[in-house]
Amino acid sequence: MRNRRISILLLAATYVGTVIGAGFSSGKEIVTFFSVYGALGTIGIAVSGLLFILIGTKIMIISARIQAYSYQELNEYLFGKSIARVVNLFIFIVVIGVTSVMLSGAGAVFHEQLGLPFQMGIILTLILSYIVVMKGLNGLFAINSYIVPLMILFVLFVAGSIAGEHPHLLAEKLLPVQLSDNLSWAGSPFAYAAFNLMTAQVVLVPLGKEIQDEHILRWGGFLGGLVLFFLLVAIHFLLSVFPETFLYEIPMAEIVQHFGTLIHVLFLIVIYGEIFNTVVGNVFGITRQLQSAFHLRYQHAVLLILSAIFLISQVGYGKLLSVLYPLFGYMGLFFLLWLLIKKMPGK
Repeated sequence: MRNRRISILLLAATYVGTVIGAGFSSGKEIVTFFSVYGALGTIGIAVSGLLFILIGTKIMIISARIQAYSYQELNEYLFGKSIARVVNLFIFIVVIGVTSVMLSGAGAVFHEQLGLPFQMGIILTLILSYIVVMKGLNGLFAINSYIVPLMILFVLFVAGSIAGEHPHLLAEKLLPVQLSDNLSWAGSPFAYAAFNLMTAQVVLVPLGKEIQDEHILRWGGFLGGLVLFFLLVAIHFLLSVFPETFLYEIPMAEIVQHFGTLIHVLFLIVIYGEIFNTVVGNVFGITRQLQSAFHLRYQHAVLLILSAIFLISQVGYGKLLSVLYPLFGYMGLFFLLWLLIKKMPGK
């Protein structure tokens, strides 16, 4: 029973760590999809949280039942072989684009927050990613067991401190008084969930196959989705209190500067850890896809992917995130809808 509980926690942490990356932990992604809509963004976050619980768990259970080695096999089950080829290519492009955003985010942390060269952050992240990815799934579990709890504690500390200073702002910033005539806020949570779940496939599918135990998969998916919901609410609250930070590439870093140098430095360590975590998870997942499709050696596939994301990351973090994330999100709605209506295979 103890081993099962540990496995559930590790699975939940890996799920959370896969979704939380540069855009999430920096706040930029949450500004784009939720905080720009004010308190209405809270409704959107609730919808996204529910989808994370339902669809994330479903992806892992289906993968376990059909023994899917990579997301290629999952999509063949969902859509059939012909359509799956198009879907797999699209997801591959999306994940490469997102991983490039993460890598560029590492450069942005070094440059915008530390005053160090942009390229230093990128190259250091590439080297560390190669080392961890070569360790496989064990390396992924090891990173998430440290980074995700740190992120949770940090966000709760900062949000709790702000809420303690300004308790009257909690309801004002989080609870909508009336709905808006502009319905773009209503589509945003579906696009956000679609985007994140589509890219999270690269890690959730291997997890489902490797773990197999559906009790662990169900509770790990539930706990992971729930944690994502609470983190989204907490960061959304912080951003709503300081709307002047919306224009920054790393708005959360501007907020934590109010707490002094030590907290600011600790936040940069946490955010870099989350960026690194997502790069590693995505590279690990895409490597399995390349191996499955082209029968490449593991090491060669890893090097090929790292080279590709290095080139794309040179475009710049802010430009990549603000254009690619909403675009990929709305394009991924078909994937989300299909997963919702698709029946589970028998055991």
